[in-house]
Amino acid sequence: MIKSIMVGFDGSPAAERALRLACEIAVQFGAQLQISHTPKDETVAFAAESVSAFYIGGTTAQMEALRDVAQEIGMRAEKIAAECGLPDAEVHIGHGDPADDVLQRAEAFGADLIVTGRRGLGDLRGLVLGSTSHSVSRRAKCACLTVA
Repeated sequence: MIKSIMVGFDGSPAAERALRLACEIAVQFGAQLQISHTPKDETVAFAAESVSAFYIGGTTAQMEALRDVAQEIGMRAEKIAAECGLPDAEVHIGHGDPADDVLQRAEAFGADLIVTGRRGLGDLRGLVLGSTSHSVSRRAKCACLTVA
């Protein structure tokens, strides 16, 4: 039985599909849902451009601006979860490697399932599967679901 679900969310369309599916599963099973957003400078800069509609280059992407965008992405995840019937979903903003953060939070949370998008805002190594989703699926101690 699925009682707790951890979702990795980077703001990408694949992550949004993963979050919506995780919400659907959580509602069906009455499970708790937690969301982890762990920004990398280069991916947050890309997401900032989509959120703010202006270019944020690597040299102008200051830590404060990146934190603000990470909070915006976290609030977007909360809004999606609430729209799906889970207004109490917790969102955590992490630091460092997104896969490490998702795995650590999933273990601390006692997650029965980790859900990630197949291709998020990661680098070229993750072109086919996604570097975060691939790393999570290889190292997780619970079931994983990768959403295309």
